[in-house]
Amino acid sequence: MSQRMSVTIALLLGVLAVANGTFMILAPEPWYWLVPGVPDRGPFNQHLVRDIGINYLLIGVAFVLGCTFERFRLALWFYPAAWLLGHGIFHIWEVLVGLCSPIFLAIDFLGVTLPALLSVYLTYVSYTLHR
Repeated sequence: MSQRMSVTIALLLGVLAVANGTFMILAPEPWYWLVPGVPDRGPFNQHLVRDIGINYLLIGVAFVLGCTFERFRLALWFYPAAWLLGHGIFHIWEVLVGLCSPIFLAIDFLGVTLPALLSVYLTYVSYTLHR
């Protein structure tokens, strides 16, 4: 993957994460009811939704800044990737231990698994170019 393509993907991930985080912070209850699979994971908790919204906002800002500041790109993309990967692994663990049906792997794919995989790949590309 070219560096230009990596930056484009990171910018897209960043903008989407900022939009999601902003939505979570400003309108936690509508966010809770609109995102597929979220209401099935437990009762609405506005504090928790806003806390995670702050994470997504910071993740998005880090991806966007990494697009701009090539010198710091590896660190700026590594830390969001670590959180997104942990989040994805947690969702898989929920299915493996029976907390959720396997259908949730498909429901969560676009919002959880794909961003985690893309961010890990972006970090890998950044690392190889950084060396």
